[in-house]
Amino acid sequence: MEIITLTNQFNNNVGENGAPFVADSSEALAVEALSKRFAEELKKAKRAHLACGEVLLPTDLTRALARDVYALAEAEPCGLKGCTIYINFENGDDSRRLSVVNCDPSTPSTFELYLTLKQNINGWNNFLPQFLKKMTRGGTVMISSEYDLQKKKLYRSYDD
Repeated sequence: MEIITLTNQFNNNVGENGAPFVADSSEALAVEALSKRFAEELKKAKRAHLACGEVLLPTDLTRALARDVYALAEAEPCGLKGCTIYINFENGDDSRRLSVVNCDPSTPSTFELYLTLKQNINGWNNFLPQFLKKMTRGGTVMISSEYDLQKKKLYRSYDD
């Protein structure tokens, strides 16, 4: 079993070598679909698990997440189809599961990704007086641009 850990603070549209990020059309479509799926899952989790009125995300965070997930899935036998993603949220000492995304329910999972989003503790809402925080729609959670992404293979290859 192999576990790969990726801690990232993304930089929009910049690849690993500092060059602009350019994707082929099939990759771009997959990244866009996955980005939308992340946004949908966070909307669902907003009330159910985060108990807040608003979730604020950094610009293009879901797209950066989708690019990283796609990159980790490329070397897998079933690619993104064989991926199950566990989305977790960490707020100080508290950690909770927000969602589980099975990329293709008709394909058995060959690997799992554990995505941990973190609360931005340096956000503007931490400076507001308590009575103003209560006036906002059930509170606001600001998600940081930093996240952890761990990969766990569910199989062994001949190379292992």
